[in-house]
Amino acid sequence: MRWQLPGLKTAIWFDIRGRRISGIDAVRPILSSPDGVVALLGDLSVETLTRSYRRGIFPWPHDGYPLCWFCPDPRAILDLDAVHVPKSLAKERRKNRFTFTVDQAFADVIAACRLSKRADQESTWITKEMQAAYTALHDAGIAHSVEAWNEFGELAGGLYGVDSGGVFTGESMFHREDYASKLCLLHLFDHLRERGADWIDIQMMTPHFQQIGATEIPRAVFLERLAATQPKNLRLFDPVPPTFGIPGGVSHSHQSRVFCDEQKPG
Repeated sequence: MRWQLPGLKTAIWFDIRGRRISGIDAVRPILSSPDGVVALLGDLSVETLTRSYRRGIFPWPHDGYPLCWFCPDPRAILDLDAVHVPKSLAKERRKNRFTFTVDQAFADVIAACRLSKRADQESTWITKEMQAAYTALHDAGIAHSVEAWNEFGELAGGLYGVDSGGVFTGESMFHREDYASKLCLLHLFDHLRERGADWIDIQMMTPHFQQIGATEIPRAVFLERLAATQPKNLRLFDPVPPTFGIPGGVSHSHQSRVFCDEQKPG
């Protein structure tokens, strides 16, 4: 059974025990499979995605399965005051090879992330449906991107993620030139600090994030911290400009979902 496309009103939801539930608000993150699945099917509407991220829940397609929704335990986070910048990355930053922007090319960034080749993956978890859904989420001012541009005005790298109510949740990264995506991360950290943020959600640990200071915390602690941050009403991003068009797609299969660009040294 295929999940619903963005905007459809007939979504069917099930919890991990196979019981039908009313929607994302009825999902109980504490009731999950060992790998963090908390619900099945559902829809990818802007409203559903907005509400799910505010509850620490995110969709993750797996080939051959209905749409799965996750809230993993433990959860990987990065405190911005604990960021360690490796010497090699700091050296690249001083070269000032790129110009960085925020929310200037979201459609191009997510398309590049979807088409990006990973060292250990045949294709991508960013399906055409996911790309369309997150582009709509961007148009609604909830999903955001950071871009790195080279001296010729070409997109050299980027990342995107979701504002989960004052906490940035990272989704994916890509690079076409060395260090571009990792330097986008540093630009993101500076941007978020200026807006009053002190931590980000990276969902699952990766070697790069572990190297720069990320840690894993119990899911219950993560959910408490997320809920405690949201009342601060942090405005992490300005209203986004309109986006136009979505590039074509590729088929998908079961993929490792991490907020990281596994191409080195990106």
